[in-house]
Amino acid sequence: MTSTADSMAGDDRRNASDITGVLVLAACAAWSLITAGAHDGRPEGVLLAILALTAGYASGRILGALLPVAAPCAGALAGLGLAITTPHTAPGAQLASPLGHSGATTALLALSAGAACCAAWAAHPQPQRLALRMLAAGITVTAAVLGSTTGFVLCAGVLLCSLAAARMRRRALGLAGLGLTATLMTGMSWAMTENALPDGLTDALEGPLTQHRILLWRDALHLAREYPALGAGPGRYGELSPTVAQSLPPDGKPHSAPLQQAAEQGVIGALLLAAVFCWVLYALWRTRRPTPIALTAGAALTALAVVASVGNALSFTTVTAGAGLLAGLATARPLSEEAPERVTGSTGGRPES
Repeated sequence: MTSTADSMAGDDRRNASDITGVLVLAACAAWSLITAGAHDGRPEGVLLAILALTAGYASGRILGALLPVAAPCAGALAGLGLAITTPHTAPGAQLASPLGHSGATTALLALSAGAACCAAWAAHPQPQRLALRMLAAGITVTAAVLGSTTGFVLCAGVLLCSLAAARMRRRALGLAGLGLTATLMTGMSWAMTENALPDGLTDALEGPLTQHRILLWRDALHLAREYPALGAGPGRYGELSPTVAQSLPPDGKPHSAPLQQAAEQGVIGALLLAAVFCWVLYALWRTRRPTPIALTAGAALTALAVVASVGNALSFTTVTAGAGLLAGLATARPLSEEAPERVTGSTGGRPES
């Protein structure tokens, strides 16, 4: 009777997170169409990102149920392959800052490291688990070889968070910490735009971020203030930004997902972007997968949020699809019951509050 009750409670939790996800993503799609209609914008990019995220999440749920170890391992290898073979990922100036393709490469490497660590936690034979952790370490080294310092730091952080997750008694605390990290990073970019940081910290950050990027952020903030309710319209930032007009070659992006949402879709658009991230953390909290898997996926997705707050990673379909895939893998319910972890602070297959 107790087992049946626990199973029903788990199904209710999963249904609640699924319904929440459907509502949030539907609201994002609807709001992009509303703001596009108000200012003759182009919502295709936003709708494509939502579609890629949804497709990746659905695929992850299916593959994670059928192949809880092989699917995330294959996803890690696929992400690593894309990061290496994508154009403009050769060592050099393009990887010196997280603009453009280098931001996508950094995000793919972080997601790949997270997928490899999730596969390691799902594997039970110790040799297999060790091999998968070595894969995650190899992805981290690859980031350094490619010249992506940011990618190396984020991949190493994901790997360390995954190892530390085994000692966490309550996943809610870990997920809350990850959410706070993403919030602080977003706040930092906003404060840089407003010149609200101390001079020493501003000077230290301005070098890696580049003055050009900060000018792009200021243009986005100006548009957000000029069009606070509905934004300037999806896809219209490039037309209205003076900095983009002077850029060679221009790409029409402010290289900060929160600021782009605020500029093009107003305050509500920015809040909906935050709601998507909060929904993912909520789904990881509710999942019946072991706590280390939930926290590892959360760490990788937080790394993506950090890159997206100062770069253009979410403009690449492979990144949004990969994020959805990892979230789906971490919230899937394998057809075969997973054994509880035999380590302090683990809860096996039951989520903790």
